[in-house]
Amino acid sequence: MKSNVVAVIGGGQLARMMQEAAGALDIELRALVEAEDGATAQVVPDSRVGEPGDEAAVRALLEAPDATRIALTFEHEHQDTELLQRLAGKSVSVQPPPEALLFARDKLAMRQRLSELGAPVPAWREIVSEADIAAFLAEQGGSVIVKTARGGYDGKGVRVVEAPEDIADWLADGRALVAEAKVPFTMEVAALLARRPAGEIKHWELTQTIQVDGICARAIAPAPGVSDELAARAREIAETIAEGLGVTGVLAVEMFVADDELLVNELAMRPHNSGHWTIEGATTSQFEQHLRAVLDLPLGDTTPRAACAVMVNLLGSELADPTAAYPDLFERYPEVKVHLYGKSVRPGRKLGHVTALGDDPTQLSHRTLAAAALLRGETD
Repeated sequence: MKSNVVAVIGGGQLARMMQEAAGALDIELRALVEAEDGATAQVVPDSRVGEPGDEAAVRALLEAPDATRIALTFEHEHQDTELLQRLAGKSVSVQPPPEALLFARDKLAMRQRLSELGAPVPAWREIVSEADIAAFLAEQGGSVIVKTARGGYDGKGVRVVEAPEDIADWLADGRALVAEAKVPFTMEVAALLARRPAGEIKHWELTQTIQVDGICARAIAPAPGVSDELAARAREIAETIAEGLGVTGVLAVEMFVADDELLVNELAMRPHNSGHWTIEGATTSQFEQHLRAVLDLPLGDTTPRAACAVMVNLLGSELADPTAAYPDLFERYPEVKVHLYGKSVRPGRKLGHVTALGDDPTQLSHRTLAAAALLRGETD
């Protein structure tokens, strides 16, 4: 039995990438996974198949009577809040706390609470009827964004709406919905930080995220063309949210940049796609920092290791096995770091990512995009 134990619910790539950091720190990582051959189960020795809401399975994951520190954390927000509250009520360290996690799970609750905290957000309204959406459309003078309050991710559960009938099926299903103004933004950014229960906070560089079909395709850190003042304001907003919601572990605050204004779009209370560059690009990666934070250990230095880092996601491939591209990729781009997640190939699926460090974001983008193209089976 290790002195420090972290139990994580979820078996995707985020829990998988926690394992390397856990091994280096001699932290015992345990995972409750969806499948015994999934991304996490391939690399975490103590992986157990079970559902997030299976109380017996979660409690078994937490059995560590000889551990000095043990914490329960998550790689996705779709958790059973009542179960987590029962666990937290029995002196189990649940990080982030279930009260905070609610605001990452429920977009309506998030909008309400962020407005109370004074965080800048797009104009929004709860939608329960066609009259509600018709009134909001008239108020905004054009199309708006409508999201399901729960269950959406990577572009799912999001629609551009021009008329009430565009969401008639969602209304008929009785889904909780939130409508937001369609922001004419010039850039999307993510402010990434970590906070431990003792209150210590560490920030990484503000990161530009470039989306394709609602999925993060590329991240550039630091966000190019952003003033020091705007970056500082983004960090201040993220810190206000972390403290106001009681978030622990890694928090990603996704924002729109509209001229010189910042508007909060989404929250993620876990390591986040926008922070994958930190594995190579920062003194302490988001995965190591998350483990430190949930165990309430002093946080690591987040100083960048290079002037710029660019990360590109591998979304689908024409190759049955993307590693077939290694000889060509490693010959052409020896500086590019490759992370594959052990997933079976299917169109649009997040199969991995590549990262490069250097001085020129344009050159780094060109080389990482080209490396990802080789992994997708594309040739010159």
